[in-house]
Amino acid sequence: VVNVDTVVVAEGPKIAPRADEMKKNISQSLSISENQVNIKATTNEKIGFVGREEGIVAYAVCLIEHD
Repeated sequence: VVNVDTVVVAEGPKIAPRADEMKKNISQSLSISENQVNIKATTNEKIGFVGREEGIVAYAVCLIEHD
């Protein structure tokens, strides 16, 4: 695993206070450095089920290198 880039889409709660803990858990699960994990957050601007605070969406992209 070269890196992992994640986006959490939610109206709440705020992700920033938990981002370091999330990075630590992801990096430990994948046996990579925390520097290889990026976590971002955004809202859905009050649109759809996310905007109505009925749920959240998370996207993750992982770059894998094969020797």
